[in-house]
Amino acid sequence: MSTHVKKPGWFTVNVLNRLVAWLTRRGLSVRGSRVLAVRGRKSGQWRTTPVNLLTVHGEQYLVAPRGHVQWTRNMRVAGGGELHLGGNVEVFTAAEVADDDKPPLLRAYLERWKAEVGVFFDGVGPDSSDDELRRITPDHPVFRITVRS
Repeated sequence: MSTHVKKPGWFTVNVLNRLVAWLTRRGLSVRGSRVLAVRGRKSGQWRTTPVNLLTVHGEQYLVAPRGHVQWTRNMRVAGGGELHLGGNVEVFTAAEVADDDKPPLLRAYLERWKAEVGVFFDGVGPDSSDDELRRITPDHPVFRITVRS
């Protein structure tokens, strides 16, 4: 498994992420944003971070543009979590997507959010070849989520 991680800078952590999370918690989705809550794999405490919820052919996905970060490690252990938008909370289970199945999902993600996250994909964009997308799949975890009824 890849250990690829691109840590956010001070401005992202202290300004952008906080602003997006604040707006999302108040019910204003910023281009599909949600606040992800997942239990910590060691502490068991809820951890939160803003994410972009991707929908492709009626299925929902969470993509980790920065790589194998803490929320992805926690998700593998927890097997699910919660997505918050304002007062709406969706409890879900998560299944990690195999690398072979990621290229169309990464393409869709980049079509929607390249301006925000393109820098984390090593020059690969929505118009890149399937081979270029396949090259980066090990570096970007993707989870298919199923909201519990």
